[in-house]
Amino acid sequence: MQNKVILITGSTDGIGRQAAVELAALGATVLVHGRNPARGNVVVEEIQMSTGNRKVNLLTADLASLTQVRELAAEVQRRYDRLDVLLNNAGVFMNERTMTEDGFEMTYAVNHLAPFLLTNLLLELLKKSAPSRVITVSSIAHTRGRMDFENLQAEKTFGGYSAYALSKLANVLFAHQLARQLEGTGVTSNCLHPGVIGTKLLRSGFNMPGGSTADGAETLIHLASSPEVEHVTGKYFQNKISISSSPVTYDETLQRELWKVSQKQTGLLE
Repeated sequence: MQNKVILITGSTDGIGRQAAVELAALGATVLVHGRNPARGNVVVEEIQMSTGNRKVNLLTADLASLTQVRELAAEVQRRYDRLDVLLNNAGVFMNERTMTEDGFEMTYAVNHLAPFLLTNLLLELLKKSAPSRVITVSSIAHTRGRMDFENLQAEKTFGGYSAYALSKLANVLFAHQLARQLEGTGVTSNCLHPGVIGTKLLRSGFNMPGGSTADGAETLIHLASSPEVEHVTGKYFQNKISISSSPVTYDETLQRELWKVSQKQTGLLE
């Protein structure tokens, strides 16, 4: 991974941090993203020390803010002349309905709108760097999601799990539609279920134990670095293997409808 530049959102802890460690160990320039600068600087230093790779840098942004997502994309474009891998990993699970400064339900905003906007803003840089890869971390929970356009912000009803499942369904619909739009550009788009991993999110949302972050990061690292998947696109992975996502995720009309709604919500389509 020498000379490769990788941005991993939500990489100051959990699966994202583990992926950052292992990709840095492979020699990549790793852009660690988090919300807290003090915490982020400690993580960057630890990764540099443990891997011997000094090309690990911190970017800070709160993905609940569309303004800060835009600023993050602008900073990447300002500081780097290439981006080989965008790993949309950051995610939240909310037990109560919380609204962002932009007026969106927090789970939907962080888990779907943030990666949707960030990816779109970085597409030209990714295309310039082709062959390049967009990887979006979804979850097996997407199979329980229901795409209700009248309840995207939990306007009618809110449940922590249903909001999370909807956001993870949105991740897969987005990744599949992105793959269609990027055909012929040399940029691939895939998504994945990392497994049931003992992260902060699992503890807060499900209050249950899980596997190690090393196990959880395996598929992320495979999709980011393996030559085997360099030209693979539009797929859903689990345990480093391409499997079928839920039937509804292949509905092209639904993919396009969510895309258009998301463009309007993020200001990409006035």
